[in-house]
Amino acid sequence: MPTELFYIIMKKQLKLLLIALLLVVLQPAMKAQTSPDITVADLKQHIYFLASDSLKGRKPGTPEAKVAADYIRNQFVEDGLQLLGDNGFQYFDVTVSVEPGSANAFSVGETSGIFDSTFQLMPFTSNGTLDAPVVFVGFGLEIDQDSLKWNDYDGLDVTGKWVLVLRGDPEPDNEQSTFANFGSDRDKALTAKDHHAAGILFVNGPQYGSGDKLMSQTFNRVTAGAGIMAVNISKSLADKLLEDQHLTITKLEDSIRATMNPIHLRLDKNVTATTDLKRVDVKTCNVVAMLPGSDSILKNEYIVIGGHYDHLGFGGDGSGSRMPDTIAIHNGADDNASGVAAVLELAQMMSSQKNQFKRSVVFMAFGAEEMGLLGSQFFASNPLMRIKQIKMMFNFDMIGRLNAEKPSLMIGGTGTAVETEDLLKKWEEGIPMAFNHAPEGYGSSDHASFYGAGVPVLFFFTGAHQDYHTPFDDADKLNFEGEQTILDFAVPLIFELVNRTDALVYQETSAPKQEGRNSRTLKVKLGIMPDFTNTENNGLGVGGVTAGGPASAAGLKKGDRITALDGMEVTNIYDYMARLKKLKPGQRITVDIVREGQKQVLIVAL
Repeated sequence: MPTELFYIIMKKQLKLLLIALLLVVLQPAMKAQTSPDITVADLKQHIYFLASDSLKGRKPGTPEAKVAADYIRNQFVEDGLQLLGDNGFQYFDVTVSVEPGSANAFSVGETSGIFDSTFQLMPFTSNGTLDAPVVFVGFGLEIDQDSLKWNDYDGLDVTGKWVLVLRGDPEPDNEQSTFANFGSDRDKALTAKDHHAAGILFVNGPQYGSGDKLMSQTFNRVTAGAGIMAVNISKSLADKLLEDQHLTITKLEDSIRATMNPIHLRLDKNVTATTDLKRVDVKTCNVVAMLPGSDSILKNEYIVIGGHYDHLGFGGDGSGSRMPDTIAIHNGADDNASGVAAVLELAQMMSSQKNQFKRSVVFMAFGAEEMGLLGSQFFASNPLMRIKQIKMMFNFDMIGRLNAEKPSLMIGGTGTAVETEDLLKKWEEGIPMAFNHAPEGYGSSDHASFYGAGVPVLFFFTGAHQDYHTPFDDADKLNFEGEQTILDFAVPLIFELVNRTDALVYQETSAPKQEGRNSRTLKVKLGIMPDFTNTENNGLGVGGVTAGGPASAAGLKKGDRITALDGMEVTNIYDYMARLKKLKPGQRITVDIVREGQKQVLIVAL
């Protein structure tokens, strides 16, 4: 073969070889280009729809929340995911409000009250009818603290009677007053019940103004009764009760505040009343779909990617709105249309590469998060697969407000698996964004429900802002490019956890330091996460136990139901919080629980 021809042939073969090698090198990149990317345009599409005025704030149980759930499910269907539950939905009931019934009545002798004018129900009242004498018990307080001792019930027998109490406390102008920790209406009702009163009458004294109006009332989000009939009456009706003593509510409150001593009176009149309050339950749902894994063994393990889709509706008193006096659509663009958009975009991208994932991936949009993590807690208690087979839960909640000038992402749950911190450091290296790690697994979003069930979690969050839980959390204020950056960071981390041979090792974390008003109010904490799905008034369910806390040291477990603290009955979260206020650091108490149907008593050192 001539030398020149040899070189021509060799040159062509070398060229073909280079092309083949280039194709091998570029094949993954070319494949990635053919799969759907996470784009700003797609994020906008999802968020502008979910946070539109037409969805009216996505309040659980409303037709608009159902539209949001249908939209999410339909996106899962388009992506070819396997729908779980009931055709993609996991239904559960929630109590959204309580409403007065038609049988309410109130009378003092020949004087009848007028509903919503001279009397009204307290939102935590029990239903019933009571004809009984009345005892005035001042502010209805019973306090035994180092700095304050006050007992409006001292020496009184109010068993089976009505007690008449002033709202508020003797030092309303002192923001640092110890009284403020014990002056809530619900706490007073619990104290009255502890003294075996059958009913409690609340009245506004002078500190609430000179008029004769009833208290500003809301029936939103109240799910548990106080176990006692509870009525708010006007000053004129209260003065009718006091007329034989030639006293008025104004004179009594002024006297108590002037002397700073309790006053109680046995009155000579009976009150006859009927209370009729009805619970309003609605059906809502989680939306759940799965991308099955390709590995014959690891496909039976799961990675959950989730975020909640509900919000506050039109807001209002008791809704959780930071502007409770403003009735307007709370669109919740950042909270949490941004997180749902992340779930949808990850589902679309991963479904286009489904054969590349060894573990199964479950995509979830939770309902009723704003009402107390109800959707995720319902799933954790009623899982659609073995909960222990879930090896990581990624929670996206409020990731739409990344600071463009100083981008910083908070990642929670970094201490809930042994390997998490090292993994994050690897993937964070070289990323032009600051990362703030929080090791705790508990918190005010849906990952807490999974952590309480023994699942490692990671929570992505760009921080609160002035529009949080207001009508101004709108889509046009979001940093869509910033959310895309967050997801670009999250993708390789998710891929690694889906495909690594060994699952991460779960570990418990200590409780975060509490700041703010509640930390001053509660001097002691048990160290539990309440289970808000239990609304039967038969105790407080334990949704999780904080490692290193008093409850953990005493042997309290997730799934237990607390029925008493130090001999004081606990029927719900409100009772539990009120009981904690009466306990002191260093005190040893008994905690009555029900575990697997059996009653037990634990000793807890606070």
